[in-house]
Amino acid sequence: MSTPKILIAFYSTYGTNHQVAKTAAQAARDAGADVRLVRFAETAPKEVVQSQEAWAAQLEKMQDIPEISHDDMDWAQGYFFIMPTRYGGTPSQVRAFIDTLGPLWMEGKLANKTVTAATSAQNAHGGQETTLLTLYTSVMHWGAVIVAPGFTDESVPAAGGNPYGFSTKAGEFDDAGKAAVSHQSRRLVEMTAKLAG
Repeated sequence: MSTPKILIAFYSTYGTNHQVAKTAAQAARDAGADVRLVRFAETAPKEVVQSQEAWAAQLEKMQDIPEISHDDMDWAQGYFFIMPTRYGGTPSQVRAFIDTLGPLWMEGKLANKTVTAATSAQNAHGGQETTLLTLYTSVMHWGAVIVAPGFTDESVPAAGGNPYGFSTKAGEFDDAGKAAVSHQSRRLVEMTAKLAG
């Protein structure tokens, strides 16, 4: 069985989803995957970012992580998308990139690839589930295969019980969350290997 190629792509404003992405990447590597960790480009105006010290500091902290590209999407056999919730949907930074993928989609280069996702919001009912579901709606157009965690491991209910993908309150990524993200990442690797095998 070939080594599955997994893309961990994240957007993080204040750091929670950066931590989630690093955990997912490590779990995928430990499960035997070839992993690329990339971030979605910051599209907010510089003056807006710089007006919030924590936002500007987080962006600076991630400068060594490459921005996601079409080459990354073509290369990968499985995707783990990680992002905060914005009004019950994906942030504009993530959406802006997804909206450029038409050429790859039309060439069939996104079909039959695996996808899973995780998110965060300021509160438990801040649109976490709808963020994941609206993202999954987009990837269904590609013909991708959604690999939700479901309740396939005890770590899922222990971390809040979101069967669509790990979700948490911003700033709260504890050991239970790390276990759930690691399980979700390993599951993505396992299912990707089966499909690519």
